[in-house]
Amino acid sequence: MPWLAVEKQYEFDGSEGKASLLDLFEGRRQLVVYRAFYEPGVEGWPDHACRGCSLVADQVAHLAHLNARDTTLVFVSRAPEPDIARVKARMGSTMPWYSLTDEFDADFGVDEWHGTNAFIRDDDRVFRTYFINSRGDEAMGSTWSCLDITALGRQEEWEDSPEGYPQTPAYGWWRWHDEYGDTQPPQGWSAQVERGTQAGQPRRPPVTHGGHREG
Repeated sequence: MPWLAVEKQYEFDGSEGKASLLDLFEGRRQLVVYRAFYEPGVEGWPDHACRGCSLVADQVAHLAHLNARDTTLVFVSRAPEPDIARVKARMGSTMPWYSLTDEFDADFGVDEWHGTNAFIRDDDRVFRTYFINSRGDEAMGSTWSCLDITALGRQEEWEDSPEGYPQTPAYGWWRWHDEYGDTQPPQGWSAQVERGTQAGQPRRPPVTHGGHREG
């Protein structure tokens, strides 16, 4: 979808207090927001979120890989923050999970059903770039599924992205999730990737970013 400027100010409750939509980026360029149904009236309350949203939460990959692509994933719900903290601890969830306090869910199509919105920021300006819900959410959770709905994509050279978009060699940015602070990729892995490329392993088809995609 085209980039749509978010002009309205939104406020969330988090483990460290009040937060704006811009705060949810945690300083990164992109943000993916999943609306999970955990609130009074939902089956399982207050011990659990809804079964489907809980299943989505259980499938979230290690966040270090998304963060390495300058992307933050958060969950939002109507439950008060202390209840969210309790259910996260019970279920072993590690993603940031905020409490909704205003019309964010209604404004972005997730007030009556779960859904995922993607955003990008240009300094302090925030734009909505993608929305998916219903059956589409069932594919969410992996690092790849989250990156593929963002405006910048996987940020790899095989993608047909507009000039100026960040891109690095495919595979070369991957790390073990506890080693993303290292500036250089593991040499053994880099050599394997280079050998595979020289051997003529098939490349993925191009994907176009920046509004519409192909592939």
